[in-house]
Amino acid sequence: MLRILTRKMAAAVVLFQLLFVGAASAQFGPGTQWTKDGNGYMKADNDEIVQLDARDGTKRTVLVSKAQLTPQGQTAPLEVRRFSLSDDGQKVLIHTNTKKVWRYDTRGDYWVYDTAAKTLKQLGKGRPESSLMFAKFSPNGQQVAYVSEHNIYVEDLAGSTIRPLTTDGTRTLINGTFDWVYEEELDCRDGFRWAPNGQSIAYWQLDAAKTKNYLMLNTTDSLYPFTVPVEYPVVGEDPSMARIGVVPVQGGATTWMKIPGDAVQHYLPRMEWANNSSELIVQQLNRRQNESKIMLCTAATGEVKPVHSETEKAWIDAKSEAVGWDWIEGGKRFIWLSEKDGWRHIYTIDRKGQEKLLTKGNYDVISVSLIDEKNGTIYFMASPDNATQSYLYKVALKGGKAERVTPKELAGSHSYDISPNGRLALHNFSNSTTYPVADVVSLPEHKRLSGGEVSERAKSIKLPKPEFFQVKTEDGITMDGWMVKPTNFDPAKKYPIVFYVYGEPASQTVVDRFGTGFNRLYAGSMADDGYIYASVEGRGAPAPKGREWRKSIYHNIGKINIRDQAMAAKELLKRHAFIDTSRVAVWGWSGGGSSTLNLLFQYPQIYKTGVSIAAVDNQLNYDNIYQERYMGLLPEDKHHFVDNSPLNYAKNLRGNLLLIHGTGDDNVHYNNAEQMINELVKHNKPFQMMAYPNRTHSISEGEGTSRHLATTFTQFLKEHCPPGAR
Repeated sequence: MLRILTRKMAAAVVLFQLLFVGAASAQFGPGTQWTKDGNGYMKADNDEIVQLDARDGTKRTVLVSKAQLTPQGQTAPLEVRRFSLSDDGQKVLIHTNTKKVWRYDTRGDYWVYDTAAKTLKQLGKGRPESSLMFAKFSPNGQQVAYVSEHNIYVEDLAGSTIRPLTTDGTRTLINGTFDWVYEEELDCRDGFRWAPNGQSIAYWQLDAAKTKNYLMLNTTDSLYPFTVPVEYPVVGEDPSMARIGVVPVQGGATTWMKIPGDAVQHYLPRMEWANNSSELIVQQLNRRQNESKIMLCTAATGEVKPVHSETEKAWIDAKSEAVGWDWIEGGKRFIWLSEKDGWRHIYTIDRKGQEKLLTKGNYDVISVSLIDEKNGTIYFMASPDNATQSYLYKVALKGGKAERVTPKELAGSHSYDISPNGRLALHNFSNSTTYPVADVVSLPEHKRLSGGEVSERAKSIKLPKPEFFQVKTEDGITMDGWMVKPTNFDPAKKYPIVFYVYGEPASQTVVDRFGTGFNRLYAGSMADDGYIYASVEGRGAPAPKGREWRKSIYHNIGKINIRDQAMAAKELLKRHAFIDTSRVAVWGWSGGGSSTLNLLFQYPQIYKTGVSIAAVDNQLNYDNIYQERYMGLLPEDKHHFVDNSPLNYAKNLRGNLLLIHGTGDDNVHYNNAEQMINELVKHNKPFQMMAYPNRTHSISEGEGTSRHLATTFTQFLKEHCPPGAR
């Protein structure tokens, strides 16, 4: 996913994706379209849809040509944003003319190309332009279902008949998709599923009528300012009512699943058909998100049968994949990840709730890559020995000792898109000093079949030289870190240090991959100008270091993560005489902006200068799903939110502070910055401020914005934390 410096992503990850994945990576959609034999895949390329042989990159077959993608009466082909094929491969569903719904361009127009009839036909005639979402072929390929304006429709391809399955959708009664906070925090977007027999559709319905609108103020796009409403439940506000129903494809009444409990005080983050057309499987989280229940629901009656439950002292993450449920043994068991023994491991669970641990040991499974039932193997990502890296492992489907598949000589970070047959993988590799490469490898021997070239675009970028290290704090916490030293470094001299920080449970900053050590916001080279650039990563970061590492931050955002950062910095200043303790700066974006403020306020004896961008200054301002997951519920846990927010410590400011925020930020609202301004004014604390009108959380919109942001950042840093050796 590409979320430019949101609360969920560190700058290094973004830079890598921008430079080397970019537009070729779909932000939403069906993923890689593998051929049925698993030896090839399909992609949109040069105004065509083509099939490539994964074993031989030179073999390319055109499936839908430029001419075939050109609608009758038009001269230009459709711009294919994403596409999918019917199960028989005879029809191609094309998503084009897309528009953003919050983060991703999930709304647009859909067309169907019939390879047998050689016809190109637009779906949803009569619906508003770019209003169709999540279109999917029926299992027999004769129909397509989609969402438009919060209602679900089915269109028969033979006669173009459009049949509404729901008619009650409004701006706040949402069928087949989700509200802002479900999308942002639970990755829920596509909200309906075809039954395997094609006779019915299961879907979510959310009622956001009681969710208050946050009114952003647009003061620049018209003579008179106007408000921009965003349905946004802050901490303490109830979630949208959520329920799941099944409706016949031929039309008729919806059967609602009788999911127990209060339909408002819970979340339903995952739902799929249970490997048949008669049952659904659903994950339910309580409001506090520390109890997960899995249940089977009878589609015809709505009756519910509990299958599995798990409780946690902190929180339980929703099933990681937003779409899909991994069944084995013909639907008798499914694959599940849990941290119940202190590490994230793979389990199987049967329909009666009996579970079996497949991966045993003191290491985390980062994610499941493929379940190859035919060959009795599960491929997964892990890195037992180095939390800054990631590698492919495999384990027998019956359980046992895990075996590393990625060659030992390829130290760094890897990702794999494995073909359904388990014999091939689209593989990406880089580390902090290696340009990223993409190739195709055979599995399990990991032999390169094609690719491996470094792009000219990558070669044109000068790489920093980060040095990885570990530092043990006075609290006994061992933390990973990296440091980029100045060009022509002289250990006998003293240099300023700039710390890059995130510090919340959504992202890592200390990772061994390309992009680490890049100073994205700095105009020029920090190393050439004489700065030390560094990052350290403490408890709460989602590193593969066990449950205790990740979840010790519960109730403690703004406390434990801040102390870990400060104590690591203290140790580094003591360890390295070449660091000038009078020139110590810190900066971060979003959660990193919050950490920057807390560090500057709580540890002014260490940090002298800070740049905080798009920060949550008051944790009570942020959305309920994210903040309540990590900090608790009101009123009983209110003190955790208040006591650990930067706002609570603003009176302690002694150093140099630059606040930056976009007034059109729908994620971390501008009221955060204004509350901080008021608090600093109240205590007579001088600071500097840069507001970007109508810019969102990424502060990227508008001509010249990114350059101006970099200039502002750089000038402030040079003025208050001067570069160069002394």
